[in-house]
Amino acid sequence: MKTLKLSFVLFLLAGIMGCTKNNSQPLSNSSDPADQAAILVAGSVSASSNGTVNVADGLVIDAQAKVALDTLCGATWTDSASTTSPVGAQTTYSYKSVYVYTINCGTSNNFSGSATSTLTYSGSFNGPNLSSTNSGTSDFTVTGLGKGSTSYTLNGEYKRSGSFQSKTDNTYYGTNDIDIVVTNLVLTKPGRKVQSGSATVTVSANTAKKGNFNYTGTIVFNNDNTATLTINGNIYIIDNTTGIVNRRN
Repeated sequence: MKTLKLSFVLFLLAGIMGCTKNNSQPLSNSSDPADQAAILVAGSVSASSNGTVNVADGLVIDAQAKVALDTLCGATWTDSASTTSPVGAQTTYSYKSVYVYTINCGTSNNFSGSATSTLTYSGSFNGPNLSSTNSGTSDFTVTGLGKGSTSYTLNGEYKRSGSFQSKTDNTYYGTNDIDIVVTNLVLTKPGRKVQSGSATVTVSANTAKKGNFNYTGTIVFNNDNTATLTINGNIYIIDNTTGIVNRRN
């Protein structure tokens, strides 16, 4: 087993972090169900809570390292990891994961420059606005692992289910399920900065005092360390580093 404190977080912190627009507003005290759904989605996307962008980054790091050792078509590895937030992070997390990697075959049974990774994980995060204990799976294919490629491209699905508790409204708690289907998420070489990509997202929650909701929306991954989330006709900007969400008016 290895212990990871992903460099992706530190890389993003050194980048552009200005996701709060002049025409947007924070969601920390909002009671709108769509706003609350956006906060839950941000927890499953952002690096600060070990969301999709961290999982994608970790997958690329491991897959590239394994390909450097062995490009035998069809080779498979199993790996386990304990992943924790950086020291001093505002949002803390701790997760345990099991990965299975397979190098994919191209024509004539040669290395195709791609690998597939399946993941099962469980853990929790604790942030300024939300805490959650959850588990889930992911299934991604990453291309661009060959030496001639200038970027990595990921396609696949990330799922997270569990319980949550709002830090700003003690009556807002319950269980939630999130499913993110990612299309052409592009990370640069060698720094693995998110350049582009999209996703569809389904988010549902059951709460004791705030009622239930179920939304389907879209995500666009931008090249400034943000993602644009559209749910129920509302547009939200997620900071991929911090998980902070603002609604665009």
